[in-house]
Amino acid sequence: MTADLGEAPTVPSLDVRGLAYAYPDGTQALYGVDLTIDRGERVALLGPNGAGKTTLVLHLNGILHGGLGEVRVGGLAVDPKDKRTLREIRRRVGIVFQDPDDQLFMPTVREDVAFGPANLGIRGAELDLRVRDALDRVGMLAVADRPPQHLSFGQRRRVAVATVLAMEPEILVLDEPSSNLDPASRRELAEILLSLDVTVLMVTHDLPYAAELCPRSVILSGGVIAADASTRDVLMDGDLLTSHRLELPFGFDPAATAR
Repeated sequence: MTADLGEAPTVPSLDVRGLAYAYPDGTQALYGVDLTIDRGERVALLGPNGAGKTTLVLHLNGILHGGLGEVRVGGLAVDPKDKRTLREIRRRVGIVFQDPDDQLFMPTVREDVAFGPANLGIRGAELDLRVRDALDRVGMLAVADRPPQHLSFGQRRRVAVATVLAMEPEILVLDEPSSNLDPASRRELAEILLSLDVTVLMVTHDLPYAAELCPRSVILSGGVIAADASTRDVLMDGDLLTSHRLELPFGFDPAATAR
């Protein structure tokens, strides 16, 4: 008689175990972080300035390394010594920076979106398809031949998202995606992000945006995970928010909007 083992467990998009890191000057930024994000989840990473959020994100694709612990992306260990593996990790982890001008540097939008896949050796019709699909997903196909610097800030941010989507990432990491956006651009970006079929980790101080986009929120504070729960539960805990220097805008009711 054979045991019914059922379906094999799904490998999470992100699995961080015991991650600790100190900068060369001795500043300890992370103190043993454990974080697992399943495929398709949308998670907000919240916390005050200096909490270690950026340090954590830079470990996800091997930009920072050398501390304790382990990071796995789609089951693949982040190992900066293994250049071939690191190349694949950096394809899987797509980071959209707060300032889109940090990512857009080519003469045209099309060339910016093609840059990453072309560096992977993709050419011809496949490259064209990647570019068209990525721009179409963010509603920017019509500006493919325009210089990025001629676009509005909100449009440039959407193109920055497209540059990452063209790499077909496992995880989309967004650094303060709603910052400096007018209300219409903020809404348009939210609609785009909700339509994507990728795992999302959103670093933000914008608690209403977290409520709109992410069913789950994690608070990183003092280099440790201080809370990990539904966004609704996190935002409705006033004492928790206050103790980690997080504040809801005046009049915002998380009970009415949190996912």
